[in-house]
Formats: sequence, C-alpha cells, structure tokens
Amino acid sequence: MSFMQIKDLCVHYPIRGGFFNTIVDHVYAVDGISMEFEKGKTYGLVGESGCGKSTTGKAIIGLEKVTSGQIIYEGQDVTKMRRSGKSGFNRDVQMIFQDSHSSMNPRKRIRDVIAEPIRNFLRLSEQEERKRVNELLAIVGMQEDAQYKYPHEFSGGQKQRLGIARAMACRPKLIIADEPVSALDLSVQAQVLNFMKDIQEEFGVTYLFISHDLGVVKHMCDEINIMYRGRFVEKGHREDIYDDPRHIYTHRLLSAIPDIEPETRVERKQERLKVSQYYKENQHKFFDKDGKVYPLQSISDTHAVALASIEGGM
Repeated sequence: MSFMQIKDLCVHYPIRGGFFNTIVDHVYAVDGISMEFEKGKTYGLVGESGCGKSTTGKAIIGLEKVTSGQIIYEGQDVTKMRRSGKSGFNRDVQMIFQDSHSSMNPRKRIRDVIAEPIRNFLRLSEQEERKRVNELLAIVGMQEDAQYKYPHEFSGGQKQRLGIARAMACRPKLIIADEPVSALDLSVQAQVLNFMKDIQEEFGVTYLFISHDLGVVKHMCDEINIMYRGRFVEKGHREDIYDDPRHIYTHRLLSAIPDIEPETRVERKQERLKVSQYYKENQHKFFDKDGKVYPLQSISDTHAVALASIEGGM
C-alpha cells in the first residue's frame, strides 16, 4: 500500500525573448511523470545529467515550483502545502543533497546543523535534543565530539554521513537522496551506501535514490525509473530493467556500465557499437517527430516502456 503518489508532475521553465520580454517557449525539465512510494522500499531515478532527475526530487520536496500535477501524501493533496508546514509532509519527507558541503551552514557547529529539523518540527527539551543528536551521530558511525566541530573539519564521506544524520533527524518516511555518493571515492561510496541500507532496515525508511550510476542503483534499488528529456522511458523492478530492457536508451545506459574484466573488453565494445548502430537506424520507434519520449505502455504487471508500439522494442 503506497503512502505517497506523484501524478503527472510537470516542471516547465519559461523562455523569454523579444522587445517586451514575453514568453516564447518553455524548457520541459520534468514533463508528466508519475510514481508511487511504499514503505521500506528504494526507488531509483536514473538518467544522464540534465534529464530532470534532481529537478524531480526538488519539486517533490518543495524546492522547485510545480507547473502542474499532484503530490498526494497519505490521501491529501499537498502540492500547494509543501512550504506552508500545514501538514506532516515537510517533516516526513527529507533530502540528502548532492553537494554535502554547500548544504551545510559553515558558521554552524554540526550539533546545530543536525538539530535544525528537530527544532523546526519537534518540541524537545535541550537535554532530549542533545540525546537525539548523539543517537543520530552513532547511527552514521560518528563520535559524539563531532557535534562540536564545523563542517570544514570533515572529509567528503564524513560530511555525506552527517547529511544522512540530518535527514534522519525527524524519522522521516521518505528520504530523497540526490546523487549521495557521486563525489566520493569507491571505498567511501560503499561505506555510505551500507549506512543507508542499515538505516532502512532499522527504521523502515523509503528512499528515492537519484543517480546516473546504474551499478550503484542495482545494489540499492528495488524499483527503477529510467528518465530522459524530462520523461520516463522505462520503469519496472530491478530484474525487469537489468534482465529485460526494452527501450534503446536503457540499453545504451546498461552498455556503458564499466567492466574491468580484460577478457570481455572486445565483446563489450562490440555490444556498444551494436546498440549505437541500432539507435541510429531505429530512432523513430522510440521518439516522436518532435523528439519527445512516447507515453509509457505496460508490458507486464511490473514493467512499462515508452514506445510507439509494444512491437517496437529492441
């Protein structure tokens, strides 16, 4: 049973020009996407830079203005209430930002950084607040004395863990993780991802995991949405996407996953060339005459793909 639904979400930015600075066109950053969130699951939002992933996350949480569509939280339309604080939505939906350093006030100690959502949404005494901050630091593997330091005194991986602690401060139902490990080296990536998994198992939190790294997404996500030009080109369970991809863009993403085995280097290169050639010859099957992605069509109970016809898949 889903606790939150996104229905036909659109975020369009006007393009102005001419002598009177009138609107002459729009940038369709997010162009009619729909999602549902169930407790304890991880949902992947995957695509290349500029496809609308981060804009989607920011629109859900209220940092971007929604042009049209609905955000339904526990049966209530909160699309226009996200910034007002009139519902529990602002407390129950939190975000881990891609740039952990710039998302923290450099003049505040870590205790105040983590305690900010607690002070906004919970009425705790100073002693209770201190106890909650210490608990959060312990959850992400940090020492208690970390609360007295400033953000610049921590490494990138430590700051990302502190960002997770801040997002967990009010025990939210949904955490939007915007490229949480893209700026970290591989060993630190694994550490942060494992912390996120442990937190999910302990508290039953739901993640919207935004990334362009399909290897990380395969490790983290139960259901995956592939995004291109502001729309979903394919969505389904992890097995649907990795074992039976139908859209050419999904094939191109999968073929680009790095493979360190030298024995398969030639085969991987041939596969990429095959996918690229197929795309050139069959582009009309995957995009309309204006270059837009077709609406999604269901091909099973869990799998949907954006094609002119179901027979048009690769």
